[in-house]
Amino acid sequence: MTQESGRTTHFGYETVPEEEKAGRVHGVFSSVASKYDVMNDAMSLGIHRLWKDAMLDWLAPRAGQRLLDVAGGTGDVAFRFLERAPDAHATVLDMTEPMLVAGRRRAEAQNLVDRLDWVVGDAMALPFEDNSFDAYTISFGIRNVTRIPDALREAHRVLRPGGRLMVLEFSQIPNPLMQRVYDLYSFNIIPRMGQAIAGDRDSYQYLVESIRNFPDQDRFAGMIVDAGFGNVRYRNLSFGIAALHSGWKI
Repeated sequence: MTQESGRTTHFGYETVPEEEKAGRVHGVFSSVASKYDVMNDAMSLGIHRLWKDAMLDWLAPRAGQRLLDVAGGTGDVAFRFLERAPDAHATVLDMTEPMLVAGRRRAEAQNLVDRLDWVVGDAMALPFEDNSFDAYTISFGIRNVTRIPDALREAHRVLRPGGRLMVLEFSQIPNPLMQRVYDLYSFNIIPRMGQAIAGDRDSYQYLVESIRNFPDQDRFAGMIVDAGFGNVRYRNLSFGIAALHSGWKI
């Protein structure tokens, strides 16, 4: 608790003042930026690529659309979007500049500089006008936001009428036995991978804990509805290890 707001939130399994969380999350991703893509492959055995492809399949990008990819890091989703949508444009927003720097290097190597913008910003206070984008995506980032309802309302604000929200996030496996096996892997293996590959065990311990604090599929779908979206649906991926949520600004 602090004198500023008196409100607390989760940072992994730790309870912290709301105003501290953003700085701590920034520290986590600044620390792992250079090894972020390598660690994603290692932690998921490369399956995160299939999950992101599944999100783009469901989104079905069209020519000329404008995408906002929030917590977009090194641009993995934005690159996939642009590959599928001729004459489209993507804006990648992230609070961690080293992640964006790594993404810009990728864009230069792929000759995509003119079709991409890179913006340092906060998901809870987007620096864009109302009704600016056709699609809003956020992959494995919404659970790191201090106030998730605020981020979802901002997503609704910046989307054009008829625009679509797509959220890819780790979730809960409905089968308790499978969930226990997954927990054993997550808590025992992933932090060790973080130490071995990125030289940072603590950041990946936080990431595992943050997944367990995130709402399950139905609760999160309800939060999307509360933010003003319609036709809200979700699909489980890999038995519910991850889930895709979709909503429309109607």
